[in-house]
Amino acid sequence: MQGDQHRQHISGQFNAELDAMKNHLLEMGGLVEQQLSRAMAALLARDSGQAELVVQADRQINEMELQIDEECSRILARRQPAASDLRLVLAVAKSTTDLERIGDEATRIARQATKLSELPPSSGTTPEYRFISNHVGAMLRQALDSFARLDVTKAIDVVLDEGTVDDQREATMQSLVNLMKDEPQSIDGVVHEMWALRGLERVGAHATNIAEQVIYLVLGRDVRHMRPGELQALLESNGAKDGERS
Repeated sequence: MQGDQHRQHISGQFNAELDAMKNHLLEMGGLVEQQLSRAMAALLARDSGQAELVVQADRQINEMELQIDEECSRILARRQPAASDLRLVLAVAKSTTDLERIGDEATRIARQATKLSELPPSSGTTPEYRFISNHVGAMLRQALDSFARLDVTKAIDVVLDEGTVDDQREATMQSLVNLMKDEPQSIDGVVHEMWALRGLERVGAHATNIAEQVIYLVLGRDVRHMRPGELQALLESNGAKDGERS
């Protein structure tokens, strides 16, 4: 009897550690979301003050990454998890890296905002930037929500959406090229906007990586090199299984 109670106690502790690790990832994700939103607001407004706040907060994201990495390492060393628990630890570790890199991209975008604040204003590409920044922000939010709920359908939607970001980047890049042709005096500013645009594209890629980890965690399927048609079939298959369970 005492042995059963001991095993239950150990199991309960382990589950608590896994829950804490996952919750810390989601807390980090919330902070990264906030940083990205602030960085884009600073870029669109050419607000150096708000951009500086983003740069200063990057250290907190880095500290959270170190904390979660330590938690993952401790669980692997002490608990030696197997099967789904091992997939959870690995998914958290990899997603933490992607979140830290999104934080880096937000910082780079903020620095471009600071440089833009020192240049004369131009007619700009504000609508296109607002659109693509909202899009990648929504992808990140949905990827994190899919992790919180272990929702494969949402995760697959994020992965399928990455191609749309690529199309939006190309369209916005063309708008920037046209702007340079029409307003040669805007070239310096456009260069900074192009760097920011590249950062947004990377954010979309990192959000996709997080969603792929959710799919692997829940289904045990590595979808990193799947074609859109294969992903769509997986999405439809998962939807059918959800319908059977309901």
